[in-house]
Amino acid sequence: MLKKILIANRGEIAVRVIRAARELGISTVAVYSELDRDSLHVRLADEAFALGGQTAAESYINTDAVLKAITDSGADAVHPGYGFFSENPDFARAVIDMGVEFIGPPPSAMDEMSDKVSSRLAAIRGGAPVVPGTTEFAQSADEIRDFGNEGGWPVAIKAAFGGGGRGMKVVHDPADVDDAMASAQREAKSFFGRDEVYVERYLTWPRHVEIQLVGDKAGNVVWISSRDCSAQRRHQKLIEEAPAPGLPEGVEDAMGEAAVKAARAVGYYGAGTVEFIFQDGEFFFLEMNTRLQVEHPVSEMITDIDLVEWQILVAAGEALPMTQAEVDDSRRGHSIEIRINAEDVAEGQFLPSPGPITRLVPPAGFGVRFDSGYLSGDEISQFYDNLVGKLIVWGRSREIAISRAISALDELIVEGVATTIPADLAILRHPDFQAVEHSTKWVEETLDLSDLGGIDGAPTGSTAGDSDEDTEPLVRRSTTVEVNGKRFDVQMWVPESPAAVGAPAAPKKSKRRSGSGSGGAAASGSVEAPMQGTIVKVLVEVGQTVEAGAGIVVLEAMKMENQINAEKAGTVTEIKVATGDTVGSGDILAVVE
Repeated sequence: MLKKILIANRGEIAVRVIRAARELGISTVAVYSELDRDSLHVRLADEAFALGGQTAAESYINTDAVLKAITDSGADAVHPGYGFFSENPDFARAVIDMGVEFIGPPPSAMDEMSDKVSSRLAAIRGGAPVVPGTTEFAQSADEIRDFGNEGGWPVAIKAAFGGGGRGMKVVHDPADVDDAMASAQREAKSFFGRDEVYVERYLTWPRHVEIQLVGDKAGNVVWISSRDCSAQRRHQKLIEEAPAPGLPEGVEDAMGEAAVKAARAVGYYGAGTVEFIFQDGEFFFLEMNTRLQVEHPVSEMITDIDLVEWQILVAAGEALPMTQAEVDDSRRGHSIEIRINAEDVAEGQFLPSPGPITRLVPPAGFGVRFDSGYLSGDEISQFYDNLVGKLIVWGRSREIAISRAISALDELIVEGVATTIPADLAILRHPDFQAVEHSTKWVEETLDLSDLGGIDGAPTGSTAGDSDEDTEPLVRRSTTVEVNGKRFDVQMWVPESPAAVGAPAAPKKSKRRSGSGSGGAAASGSVEAPMQGTIVKVLVEVGQTVEAGAGIVVLEAMKMENQINAEKAGTVTEIKVATGDTVGSGDILAVVE
């Protein structure tokens, strides 16, 4: 058995691995950036080593720094978590060359499956149907245009070495290919350290269904469960569930068998996920994620299998603890996972909302689990993923699981940053979701989030004493009162500016107009940053005439690119930022008059 595991990651997944290792009697080593010095995963680990730097490139994907920490700690194994180095075969080889066990698939399998292009070829070799697309990296925007013109629009430009919707851009028009390709490459480079992309057909109303599998070094592979991950925005998942509901008879088993064949075709072992898209009764291989998925807990909840434990056992050379028949017999009930992201869902915009978590109180009760890398007082940094935590519930039926998820979300308290909770509740309560009539496009094209406003979904209303032409966001505050000796917990929607209403005022946030993606006062034409981040592209020049809604800059925050638009038509009279600048929420980026 392994004795000491270094977790080359941070946040929730690092905490998850530390806890699993501890239960197996294995000591753990955390690594951390300057910003994560006091993070939960650092506090929980038996040892911790500094990587230096703040950004991911300076720390968690700084190969030399991570390898030095492995050497200095004396770890005999490395768990990469998800993201960062988890699908990087070069990193895996470097670890193995040190005589240290890499808790993941063999680099040869990662070479084929982590690269989305070669994984398509492997899937074909294993007999799985694939989405029409290229089998080589896209070398130019013209290649992508040729593909779209021949096969039809829209098309998806995707990071070849990525996952989770990072580095993916959907293009509806040939004229947009150049910017979309450049944006996809920037995101891919930032999040995965590589910028190769490829292109494939983009289906119009698909469901995202995936298969969790695990293999051992003796060549045994079992599939654990199916999962539906169709509730997405910006191609990133919001809600996942297992098993995938509403599939025709035999489709789940066929997907499971196809996933196992694809894994065996590349000699795969460890945990992995084969993703499919399902539409009109047909399913197509999409890609394989050669790592643990964020949504792995829903498979655990319906099978009582600890997937991180299985990863560690397999890495140590042990056989899979269960056969396929035993796994099949273990499935029961239904599980739903809700990702709680630090994003402001006001008017359906899902803008990153970094900052300190002033209060975090997870829900509890039968069938409820909350996985997080944060506690009250910790901070969500603009430099990393914005996942606050994952709420996972189990029920003996899907209906019970949905009801339990809604109840748990109502109980969950996250203060200090805006979160996706209001949007999550809107999804769970919607009849389309409950009837399994949603798709990967449904959140953005059908779900109406226009009435969500302000932090934590607060409505926007007039402040007492204000004129009709001046409104400001309202925020939800909690206080306790006693009436005739009886205690009441009261929640109130109050103006965002400081007021004595039983709780300190929330941090001031800049106002935003609906649909603009920009803060700023309409009268002055100032274009403000709606969140802190880094300018990756300036789209206009001084003296240029723009229409209302025209893009002014592209701002990256929490590994996502956001186009910040003008709120009024006019002439750009001033540009206050340049590519590479770091800005804060409310900073003026440009002036349109």
